[in-house]
Amino acid sequence: MGMPLELNTLIVTKGYEKRVEENLFVLQKEGYRLYPIEIPVDVRKTLDSSSSGTALIKKVELEKNTTTITYQLISLNSTN
Repeated sequence: MGMPLELNTLIVTKGYEKRVEENLFVLQKEGYRLYPIEIPVDVRKTLDSSSSGTALIKKVELEKNTTTITYQLISLNSTN
């Protein structure tokens, strides 16, 4: 019996990210997903939106068909 697994190379938040510290965020996604750790990846609000910044993923937790990632925002793309 197989387990569905998705490999992601960017973070899509859909506005569900939660700030833990100044530049540290936690995001829960449905399903099992793998992310590169300690490699800069784009952060986007939606899949089709432009990049809102760059982050380093610090931790990935897989449990009960949910993936929780902890990431540090290292740069922010501002419209100002």
